[in-house]
Amino acid sequence: MTPTMMAALFAVALVVVVVGFVAVTTYNAVMALIQRIDKAWSNIGVVLKQRHDQLPALVGAVRGMLAFEHEVLAEVARARAAYSPTEPIPDQAAHSDETSAAVRSLFAVVEAYPQVQSGANVLDLQNEIERLESMIADRRELYNDQVYRYNTRISTLPTLPLAWVFGWAPREFFAARPEESARPDVSLETGGGTPGGGATDGGAPGDGGPA
Repeated sequence: MTPTMMAALFAVALVVVVVGFVAVTTYNAVMALIQRIDKAWSNIGVVLKQRHDQLPALVGAVRGMLAFEHEVLAEVARARAAYSPTEPIPDQAAHSDETSAAVRSLFAVVEAYPQVQSGANVLDLQNEIERLESMIADRRELYNDQVYRYNTRISTLPTLPLAWVFGWAPREFFAARPEESARPDVSLETGGGTPGGGATDGGAPGDGGPA
């Protein structure tokens, strides 16, 4: 074997080693991103389920005192009923946003009546759901950041050829699709007057409806 052939073989072997090293490290990096995405999504699912389980207790605690706020209570119930952990991620994001909007509307009504907010368990339930809402926001940000990193990586070199080989497809962000982002506003009034629509004289909850 001539020196030229040995040099050529060495060069080929070096290229193979370098390409193999890049491929292995890239594969491992993408697998780590996929695992982080899956873990981040699992963490979101846990909190969504916890909020889903807490909402009936909150609605039950204020229903008797806010019976005339049937539209706000019905909106919370409707948003909760739309939750499904098997839906596509954008659909879950849309329903999560709807639930958050309905919860904020309910909290606005509750805070308008201190005697309701001070009722048994109401403040504790409100604080717990607010904590869960904050966790959902934080975990959404983490999940979307990992998805962004993954989507960017598999669409650029040197990962792009491996993405074709292994069938790596872009992941969906935890965000509503554009056509689902326009949702009707949740009204805080059911019949005019002061918040609640059933107590126009500023009376206590229940004056304008059943206790």
